[in-house]
Amino acid sequence: MNLLSILLQAPAGGSQWSGILMMVVIVAIFYFFMIRPQQKKQKEIQKSREALKTGDKVITAGGIYGKIKEIGDTYMLIEVADGVRILLFSLQRKTLSSRNNLTTEYVTT
Repeated sequence: MNLLSILLQAPAGGSQWSGILMMVVIVAIFYFFMIRPQQKKQKEIQKSREALKTGDKVITAGGIYGKIKEIGDTYMLIEVADGVRILLFSLQRKTLSSRNNLTTEYVTT
């Protein structure tokens, strides 16, 4: 017999422990498939944020390529051409593939 048929044959007036056990299993599934991967992703984003320095090449969410000239807590100054600089505020990051040595994409909010 498979497990599903065994569980379906359980008496209707079963103990309260089966309901509690089912809730614990659901919480564990949510933790391991939703919460934990999100926490890992947040840690990875934080590491990439701390690793950025002036001179790194980046691409914005709008597709603007440039080099970082200055980094602050809530802003970044990017040089897109000789003498042309863009100031970005309220930065959020998304990791990019390492195509063309670009490591980070920024989304302005």
